[in-house]
Amino acid sequence: MATTEEMDAMYRWTRYVYDFTRKYYLLGRDRLLHDMEIKPGDRVLEIGCGTARNLILLARLQPSIRCYGLDASTEMLATAAAKVKAAGLEKRITLKHCLAEELDHARTFGLEAPFDAAFFSYSLSMIPTWPKAIDAALANIRRGSAFYVVDFWDQGSWPGWFRYILKRWLDYFHVVHRPELLDHLRQLDEQNVGKLTLKSVAGRYAYIASFRKL
Repeated sequence: MATTEEMDAMYRWTRYVYDFTRKYYLLGRDRLLHDMEIKPGDRVLEIGCGTARNLILLARLQPSIRCYGLDASTEMLATAAAKVKAAGLEKRITLKHCLAEELDHARTFGLEAPFDAAFFSYSLSMIPTWPKAIDAALANIRRGSAFYVVDFWDQGSWPGWFRYILKRWLDYFHVVHRPELLDHLRQLDEQNVGKLTLKSVAGRYAYIASFRKL
């Protein structure tokens, strides 16, 4: 399990340049925000919200929804809270410190009902206990709704030298490509837990997965 202390150590200083640097290689995030099926009045959760960059954009795209975010790093959440305040969105975006696998909509956010949608934006590749994080996401969305994932794929159409450099770069930030994650979602689909839909981003550089709870 990635602890709060480990995540804080990683992001204590990089949080100040996180959004600027990540925009060059965390591809597909904005496409995900536009592609998610969200209705007016929905409550949407980001699991691993980081600096709240995605939540702020989503709140602006969907003015009638309520946004929620959790993160394991208190350092990241401090930056997120400052950005949310600067955007004037404190009444529409709620942030909490919580590990992904410990999410509980009632205990974590004081909500009586599950979320209408949830998403992971390049966070599952950093969560060692990712199966438990997926279980928690499923347990905290209503039946018929979906959770979404955008994350690194296998860069299948990219040259070998590019894949090597990207892997070395991601290793530095403890990011792990998890091909078994999609296998796990396919297995849940076969078990009729939910319905998986998969889209490629930039020639399998990344993927966007939708998993609708049955």
